[in-house]
Amino acid sequence: MKIILLGYGKMGKTIEKVALERGHSIVGKIDVQNRSDMDELGPADVDVAIEFSSPEAAFDNITYCLRKGWPIVSGTTGWLEHRAEIEKLCAEKSGAFFYASNYSIGVNLFFRLNKQLAKLMSGQAYHATMTEIHHIHKLDAPSGTAITLAEGIMEENGNFEGWKLAPEDEDGYLQILAKREGEVPGTHIVRYQSEVDTIEITHTAHSRAGFALGAVVSAEWLSGKTGVFGMNDLLNNLD
Repeated sequence: MKIILLGYGKMGKTIEKVALERGHSIVGKIDVQNRSDMDELGPADVDVAIEFSSPEAAFDNITYCLRKGWPIVSGTTGWLEHRAEIEKLCAEKSGAFFYASNYSIGVNLFFRLNKQLAKLMSGQAYHATMTEIHHIHKLDAPSGTAITLAEGIMEENGNFEGWKLAPEDEDGYLQILAKREGEVPGTHIVRYQSEVDTIEITHTAHSRAGFALGAVVSAEWLSGKTGVFGMNDLLNNLD
């Protein structure tokens, strides 16, 4: 596949390495300094775009690709208030859009475990909280992964009507503590605490390689499809 990378920071460079190892070519490496270079490429020059940029740039990047006729895989978080607009544009253009807050296969299995635990804990005398830890360069808080976990808890557990970013704490809301430390790739802890015990589930990423591999596999899977997709679609259809 001919891949254009939108966002060429540490994640973009890791995706490039994985894509090349899997036999793909990189036809463009776009960052804020050279965004106009995309204008030189036509619909046939790119098989798929992989977008890991910034919350401020993501909406414009995704819109650009859909209008250009490029299928796009996006992992940028912090822009989802515009998701309905993107899905509408994708339908209008008969495009292909794949979004996940986290592309790690392990994290997506963790999402499923989180929902199952939330269902089991519904109605029990436990107070749920969440902690997420990422590197100091991460621009949004809480992480998209933490928000997906929170949504899973709210879907299965009727005790919550939303989430709050710590130090805010309010009855009926799941509190999320976001920490930024060093070069941590990503740690997420879901905690249920009572007067007698504590139950925790944790996912700890050891490098960006798992996220990059998931993004490239998603791009491969997206080939030839139209519509809006996510990791559940991918995991449910893998042989």
